[in-house]
Amino acid sequence: MSGKAVLENVRRFRAIASLYRQTAAFRPPQRFSLLEQAKEWERLALAELESYFSTPRGSKYLCEQ
Repeated sequence: MSGKAVLENVRRFRAIASLYRQTAAFRPPQRFSLLEQAKEWERLALAELESYFSTPRGSKYLCEQ
């Protein structure tokens, strides 16, 4: 997967997490469940980045910066 695709996935995952956090602010009864879901989307975003940068292609990108 290309770096751009990875960053797009991360952007989407974090946007979804943000929506869950915003929804949690307006739905107190479901707050804990919504915040757990937001946490899971953030975990997926981090896993996507870690996966990309642990590959030789991703490591090369880090060295070029």
